[in-house]
Amino acid sequence: MRTVRDYQYVSAEDRGASVAIGNFDGVHLGHQHVIDIARAHDAPLGILTFEPHPREFFANDGPSFRLMNAEARAHRLEKLGVDLLYELAFNHALSGLEAEEFARDVLAEGLGLAHVVVGADFCFGRGRKGTTQSLQDFGARYGFEVTIAEIMQGDLGAVSSTNIRNALSEGRPRDAAAMLGHWHRIEGPVLHGEKRGRELGYPTANMSLANLHVPKLGVYAVLVDVLTGAHQGTYHGVASLGVRPMFGGQEPNLETYLFDFTGDLYGADLSVGLIDYLRPEVKFDGIAKLITQMDADSAQARAILAAL
Repeated sequence: MRTVRDYQYVSAEDRGASVAIGNFDGVHLGHQHVIDIARAHDAPLGILTFEPHPREFFANDGPSFRLMNAEARAHRLEKLGVDLLYELAFNHALSGLEAEEFARDVLAEGLGLAHVVVGADFCFGRGRKGTTQSLQDFGARYGFEVTIAEIMQGDLGAVSSTNIRNALSEGRPRDAAAMLGHWHRIEGPVLHGEKRGRELGYPTANMSLANLHVPKLGVYAVLVDVLTGAHQGTYHGVASLGVRPMFGGQEPNLETYLFDFTGDLYGADLSVGLIDYLRPEVKFDGIAKLITQMDADSAQARAILAAL
């Protein structure tokens, strides 16, 4: 998959694509449906998205909401067979384009797109004044085809990033996965922590949750992909997502214990999939009770994961 970040400098081989447009936060089943429509055309398959997310740009002091960072999104899109990722910088210049300017300057002249696919709720241009109807009108004017995809409905209602965030906030990772079409994953490098887990007999891989939506705090059964380093592979594990109330933590992070693993993971990139929510965070009356509960958590997680 090739990545293009500036629509004003696009090579000839990166033009003429059939492109799905959106933020693709989570790359859920609705997003995948839009991508499949774009895939059906006789042209390279592309994704047009934005970084940072427009919501982050306009409200950068608001609570973190993203289901995945840009790197995790790119990994997922590449797995779906995307040829071209147009990841445009969302800045004052881009956000200030009128709807017609965006269609003409970015889609037609800049990227030279052959076909555009968007969801039925798509809006674009300054003030979000562009609609799906105006996009079709501009496509006819500037030489690209437009397909409008209906919003996907599932057993839990509309398949949307908002509903997925709600499921995760309520400790329902399987419901989130039913809308995503894959396990919700937290990706990033393993960071040095306070190494208390090692002292308890449960050495953990610590990861930051910065700039991500934080699921319900507690303990989870997890599937772990080690993406880089000497220990690449897939492992079962149990993870604590929270602030470590036993030790006075403040910022939530993710601490994952990999079953039957020995080795050093510092600096390696991990992808941790949340499978089942086991219990909330608890401040125990002493280390011995904490270890007893961790033993029980591990046994429960092993049983859950063995049944997948």
